[in-house]
Amino acid sequence: MKFTGKIAIVTGAGGGIGEAYAKSLAALGAAVGIADINEAGAARVAAEIESAGGRATAVRADVSSEASCQAMADTVAETLGGIDFLVNNAAIYGGMQLHTLLDVPYEYWKKFMSVNMDGCLLTTRAVVPHMVKRGGGSVVNQSSSAAWLSRAGYYGIAKLALNGITQNLAMELGPKNIRVNAIAPGPTDTEATRTSNTPGLVDSIVATLALARLGQVKDMADACNFLLSDEASWITGQILCVDGGFIMRP
Repeated sequence: MKFTGKIAIVTGAGGGIGEAYAKSLAALGAAVGIADINEAGAARVAAEIESAGGRATAVRADVSSEASCQAMADTVAETLGGIDFLVNNAAIYGGMQLHTLLDVPYEYWKKFMSVNMDGCLLTTRAVVPHMVKRGGGSVVNQSSSAAWLSRAGYYGIAKLALNGITQNLAMELGPKNIRVNAIAPGPTDTEATRTSNTPGLVDSIVATLALARLGQVKDMADACNFLLSDEASWITGQILCVDGGFIMRP
């Protein structure tokens, strides 16, 4: 129970990889704020953690809204007693619209970027004062192997920008004893992956991997736990590819 006494927020934790992050942290002893715009999903995950003997609270969060991020951070800090960890997982992915850069409606572009790019910045800014009160903290952002794919469109562009935000925040927050890293998953076995890609694309990618299988949510949760933990106490500004070797594209 290496996270006993720690308090975490996981955004987009009402399902998918975010749910796995939250439940894994709780299983290791952390109290977890389950933040999601989907209030029903957040409530379900929090209830399941508590029924398993953990400690959790559900909070609605729209990461594209500065006011919502601030309210989320303040609510979790007040309810659970502070904030040590933040996992910026929330994103538009499952069911996302597929357009080219020339065709994407500009209003959708702005909405997409406000969640997938701006969200990690707004949420981090909201939690930093609470982490400082606890003597420091650790942030993990959810990037993607799509960040290095020229054919990944605005999804990949947002993740590439998130990598830059990660490294800039790592430099800014290091003096406050706050580490900032990111995980870049490869193709992972979630409903969102199955609904957000053209038929056959995921299978064709998996066939090229050095470790030719779909990633599992546990692969991501284990990596996240490491980056949050004291075992990674001298690691910051890193983008950890958890991708079966996808970054070594043939």
